[in-house]
Amino acid sequence: MEVFLIRLLQFMLAISLLVLLHEGGHFFFAKLFGVRVDKFYLFFDPWFHLFEFKPKNSDTAYGIGWLPLGGYCKIAGMIDESFDTEQMKQPEQPWEFRSKPAWQRLLIMIGGVLVNFLLALFIYSMVLFHWGDEYMSVKDMSMGFKFNTEAKQIGFQDHDILYAYDGKAFDRYDVDVFRHLADAKTVTVKRNGADVTINMPEEMSLITMLQADPAFARPFIPAEVDSVFADTPASKIGLKKGDKILAINNKPVDSWNEFVYQVGVLSDVLSTAKTSADSLKTRTVQLVYSSGDEAVDTAKVVLTPELMLGVTQTTLANYYQPTTLKYGFFESFPAGIKYGLGVLRGYVNDLKYVATADGAKSLGGFGAIGSLFPPVWDWMMFWRMTAFLSIILAFMNILPIPALDGGHVLFLIYEMVTGRKPSENFMIKAEYVGFTILIILMVVANLNDILRWLGYM
Repeated sequence: MEVFLIRLLQFMLAISLLVLLHEGGHFFFAKLFGVRVDKFYLFFDPWFHLFEFKPKNSDTAYGIGWLPLGGYCKIAGMIDESFDTEQMKQPEQPWEFRSKPAWQRLLIMIGGVLVNFLLALFIYSMVLFHWGDEYMSVKDMSMGFKFNTEAKQIGFQDHDILYAYDGKAFDRYDVDVFRHLADAKTVTVKRNGADVTINMPEEMSLITMLQADPAFARPFIPAEVDSVFADTPASKIGLKKGDKILAINNKPVDSWNEFVYQVGVLSDVLSTAKTSADSLKTRTVQLVYSSGDEAVDTAKVVLTPELMLGVTQTTLANYYQPTTLKYGFFESFPAGIKYGLGVLRGYVNDLKYVATADGAKSLGGFGAIGSLFPPVWDWMMFWRMTAFLSIILAFMNILPIPALDGGHVLFLIYEMVTGRKPSENFMIKAEYVGFTILIILMVVANLNDILRWLGYM
């Protein structure tokens, strides 16, 4: 429950900040061009609101709604998600959106997207300035990677060191490594000191690659014990820091990757257990391990009902020194812009999978987004996630879908090119269509969260 609350608090804080600034972008340009703003709300307020305040001599009511699905900046003289057609039937006023030149209306509509995009670049810059940039370099991973059967059929071998894709060197170990593998025509690896070129099949899917079990490729990490918890199956058989697991139920284990896979196999068997005796039988495993002096021991151990051994695993940090880059204040801005543009490029590249069956299943709603935040309060990770969500919010809002900012921008560009405004009847119908599309996408995404939580996906 504590982890859930910490993630929820981070999610709500990030979303509130991003929504306020997004709507503030619309508000700023509206006020700049003398357009009246009737309402400025954090969250939506169907039927009732939690708080509302209207300053004296102000046309704008400020408030907080109860439905945390976004925010609202109601601009006078504009057809939006409020579907306020009565106002549009009145004579056009000079302080209304519809009375302003098309270029001013365009800036008002892109104001939110512009603020979110610039905010993301600013946050990334400040993160780099304050914490620097720390990452694992792929070329420094001397033990190479562990590959699954599909990868080995392509030509990879365990302990291959990923060196280059289509002639470009692999850099940091992050999701971009898998994007490059999915898109590359050729991949060069270091194998036993020699360069080996592997021809990649066409139409490799990033989603399939990441969802594969065992994983398509993961850094090779020996199954070495980092620490042992007291009163656990591991402590009862005398496992200690530095011991290496060699086999489980006569299945060789050369890495934590393989150990996790074998435990996954046990989990599948355990899910079919009908009696406590069946469960105990599945959880009772034979473990082969070596101690620091290379002596090999065999022991029977009963794993916990969650199939936990009771040890912490070694990680990349146990074997490799991370690369750390520090930036001065002014240096951080070009670095932050470059980093943010790279994040945007990767996100846009991944959208090609959304139309596939696996892509539709991978869509996530508020639960999936919230789970991206760390289980403990970490300011660096919080700001990185906030910047990432800000980029997503900017990009999604500029898509040419009616009811989104991008839909209004599309119609404004049409007006600027042709010199003709779309009719109000058309705009209202387009708004309904766009709103319906958004509701369907939101239902699908959050339904996926529920199905994953129930174990059906």
